[in-house]
Amino acid sequence: MESFRACYTGDPQMARFIDELKRSHRCSDLRASDAGKEVVLFGWVASYRDHGGCVFVDLRDRDGITQIVFDPNLGGHGDLPKDAYARAQALRSEWVIGVRGVVTSRGANKNPKLPTGEIEIHAAELVVFNKADTPPFEIADEIDTGEEKRLQYRYLDLRRAPLQKTLRVRHQINQTVRRYFDAEGFLELETPFMVKYTPGGARNFLVPSRMNAGKFYALAESPQLFKQLYMVAGFDRYFQIVKCFRDEALRLDRQPEFTQIDVEMSFVNQDDVFKVLEGMIFKVWKDVLGIDLKEKYPSGRFPQMPFSESMSKYGNDKPDMRFDLPHADITDVVVDHAGGGIPFFKDIAEKFTSGKYRRDLPTEIVKAMRIPAEHAGKLSRTEVEKLEDFVKGMGAKGLARAKVDAAGNWTQSPLAKTITPELRAAVNERVGAKDGDLLFFQFGKTSVVQTVMANLRVHLAKKLGLIPESGHGGKFEFLWVINPPLFEYDEEANGWVAAHHAFTRPHDDCVDMLDKDPGKVLCYRYDLVLNGFEIGGGSIRLHDPEIQAKVFRALGIADDDAREKFGFLLDALRFGAPPHGGIAVGMDRLAMLLSGAQSLRDVIPFPKTQKGTDQMTDAPNKVEPQQLTELHIRVVEPKA
Repeated sequence: MESFRACYTGDPQMARFIDELKRSHRCSDLRASDAGKEVVLFGWVASYRDHGGCVFVDLRDRDGITQIVFDPNLGGHGDLPKDAYARAQALRSEWVIGVRGVVTSRGANKNPKLPTGEIEIHAAELVVFNKADTPPFEIADEIDTGEEKRLQYRYLDLRRAPLQKTLRVRHQINQTVRRYFDAEGFLELETPFMVKYTPGGARNFLVPSRMNAGKFYALAESPQLFKQLYMVAGFDRYFQIVKCFRDEALRLDRQPEFTQIDVEMSFVNQDDVFKVLEGMIFKVWKDVLGIDLKEKYPSGRFPQMPFSESMSKYGNDKPDMRFDLPHADITDVVVDHAGGGIPFFKDIAEKFTSGKYRRDLPTEIVKAMRIPAEHAGKLSRTEVEKLEDFVKGMGAKGLARAKVDAAGNWTQSPLAKTITPELRAAVNERVGAKDGDLLFFQFGKTSVVQTVMANLRVHLAKKLGLIPESGHGGKFEFLWVINPPLFEYDEEANGWVAAHHAFTRPHDDCVDMLDKDPGKVLCYRYDLVLNGFEIGGGSIRLHDPEIQAKVFRALGIADDDAREKFGFLLDALRFGAPPHGGIAVGMDRLAMLLSGAQSLRDVIPFPKTQKGTDQMTDAPNKVEPQQLTELHIRVVEPKA
């Protein structure tokens, strides 16, 4: 104790607060029932008001705010010493202080906006632990300071209550997840961060090895291969809250380093994995938000939708189910009517009838979306026309549209001039068009049409007030998207690539198609979707070496090449690998959706910008030439 006390010999008052008085409560704890108690509080000066002879301070810590009154004439509680009152008069925002005083009722002057608004602390003693420069922006709940400035001073931004709330939510999720998996018999086991680079999946960050000249580690984009090895090793049930790294373009819900709840289980099928994850989600919502999801999902299970249906109805594999507005794929209708008098449709129809495109694997499609009259009436003609600029920003050539009248005719549409009555009637029937409805159309390259229509659907939902601009709006809609294709065709590579990764188990009835028709092979991969965000994804793994070899061949990976890249895993599968599967849940996305934050950066303590930089520490930065020499690296400067 003596050596510790020596740290404060320059200020006996500070030593008294740290060594003797100690903090008795946090700034959110005290209520009217505590009146008369002597307390000690520590924190930051959130606001300061000198009313002439009486100083008021709002003291803030991570839990809340308490009003402190410095009045040298209060009496009854021990008069405030003159030097303490002088210190109070000198206080400024963000100074770090300690206060000893008595809890007193504020009577009719209570502040209903604060949990502690019924009381105040009449100070008897004050210590200044540290002074503070004037902050570059106000430390308040709502501020208009740009994000770049706030990220530059992130440690100050983190003092604000909204960010402290989101990080508290994140902490609660962590604790609930750990308790849940421990109770379910899972072991929390670690996996390496620096691993061997293996192709497929996301782009890796590379780490040069000083001791192995010219060679590199990769920062793990996930613990995928290692958690499978845990199953081969017989650990049966594994979980980990783990950091992962991906060198990818950033966006609202992506960061170069992120955290996931990683899970793997042996001797399970797809439904077994679902039950465990659903149990975790139910527990998290109950513990963190106080919401019992069984009121909405009484069976304890979430609905499921095939991948093909999700793509057809919503244009992606993560549909927001808080509202309707489905798409309708009308490609077959257009082909059957030979384009129905519309030149753009005719071009697509001819490619199908000539055999250039397969109906089961269309390279180009036509989709329609119906906006019911009750919503369509809320959109002015000008707003509808502006939607064309919105879709062009995503690569679309334009946005065809039509208004439907009582007779089923199309008005306010250039398509109305040439479309045949037969195609118009067939489209109306397919989409369920009624009087006053508004129809939107996209046609062309499948990937572009799906992306445009998926984003247009969400954009319109926000514009029509069907969902809030951000946050959950008190509504949580979960969905399992299941049975996707194992492969997707890469036009640039002119070949098949793994849609997820090469270790996903195909459906048993699709195994024979691996070398005959890879595009039709479905697999046991699944995504858990919440309000239009994929919060988790996983698969049942391939534990059979023979089928694994067939998958590699379908991907154009020769046996020798597969051994060079994945030899350690292939060897492990030959030593008695159990059937196994798992999932990874994005912790950052989960925290974002639970807290109602607007972006991942709001739930990550020290995030990167959209350019992957750290505004606070100025990372990444250049290093000394000597360090590069030791690593046997030469930097190639980008061309101006």
